[in-house]
Amino acid sequence: MNAKKPLIIDCDPGIDDSLALLLALNSPEWDVLGITTVSGNVPATLGAENVLKILKLTDRLDVPVYVGAAQPLQVPYTSAQDTHGDDGLGNSQLPAVTTVAVHDDAVGFLRKTLMAQPDTTVLALGPLTNLAARLQVAPELFAQVNRFVAMGGSYKSHGNCSPVAEYNFWCDPDAAKIVLENTPVPLEMVGLDVTRQIVLTPSLLSYMKRVNPVLGDFIAQITQFYFDFHWQYERVIGCVINDPLAMAFLIDPTLLSGFDSYTTVATTGVARGQAIVDDHDFWHQQANSHILTQVDVLAFWRLFLTRVLKATDPDLSTTLHQLLEVGA
Repeated sequence: MNAKKPLIIDCDPGIDDSLALLLALNSPEWDVLGITTVSGNVPATLGAENVLKILKLTDRLDVPVYVGAAQPLQVPYTSAQDTHGDDGLGNSQLPAVTTVAVHDDAVGFLRKTLMAQPDTTVLALGPLTNLAARLQVAPELFAQVNRFVAMGGSYKSHGNCSPVAEYNFWCDPDAAKIVLENTPVPLEMVGLDVTRQIVLTPSLLSYMKRVNPVLGDFIAQITQFYFDFHWQYERVIGCVINDPLAMAFLIDPTLLSGFDSYTTVATTGVARGQAIVDDHDFWHQQANSHILTQVDVLAFWRLFLTRVLKATDPDLSTTLHQLLEVGA
C-alpha cells in the first residue's frame, strides 16, 4: 500500500475554502500535516476558528492549525466578508470549537515542516502572504517541494474583485509577485479561467442533501449567503466554488490541463492583482508557472460527490448527467 502524501494547506476560510478542506480531509491518500491561515476572505484568526469547525465536523481535530499573517505585505487589508458573511461561513453562526486551541506562527510551522519533510505538497487557497514571507528568506526550502498549487489569478477570464484581478492575488499583490518570482518549483495556477466553471447549483445541492443529509445540510447552511451574493452581483443561480477545484487537481491531475509560462503580478494602479501571463514569451524568461485553462467539470463533481458526500453508482452517474445536462 502506498504511503500517504504529506500536505500543508494555507487558506482563509471562507465558504469555498471550507469545501476544499472537506475534500482534503476525506481523501485518504493525503496526510494533512497542518493547516495555516492568512487574512483574506476573513481575518486570519477568524479563519483559524473556522478551520476548527471543519475539523470537528470531519472528526479530525488532531490536525494542527496555525494562525498566519494578519495583514498583506504592503497594501491595506480588505476582507471579503461581504461575499462570505461576517463569520466567513455565510453567517451560519456555527458554535465555536473550544476543546482544542490554535497555534501561532504559521510561517515558523512552514519552515520546520518543509525542513523535516522536503517532499511535502503545498496547497494555497488564500492570499500568498505566509508563503511569500517564507520564500523571501529561505527559497531553498521550496526547492524539494513535491507540488505547489494555488487557487489564484486569472489568465483570460475577467476578475472577481476588479475588471482584471482575482481576489487572492488582489488582496496581497506583492505577495503573489514575490511567490511567482522566487519559487524554485513552478506554481500551478488554478485560476478563474477554470474555477468559474465549477458552479454549485440548487439541483446539485438538493442531490447532496438526499445522499448525505448531515453534510448536505451543512453545505446548504454555509452556502445560502454565497448563493444570494452570486445572484445579486453576477446573476448566477448557485455559487462558484473556486477552492475545491485546486484540491481536486491535487487528487487527480487529469482534471485540468494548461501550459507553462512566465507569470508576474501587477502590484499597483488599476491593474493591481492582475496575473500577467507571458504566453508569447516576449520576456524570454524561464517558466515559473503552470497555467490551467481547461477543466473536466463532470469528473470534478464525480470526485467531490464521491469523496465528500459518499455518493455511489449507479445513481451517481445518472444523476450527474441529469444535473449537469451532459449527454450520456
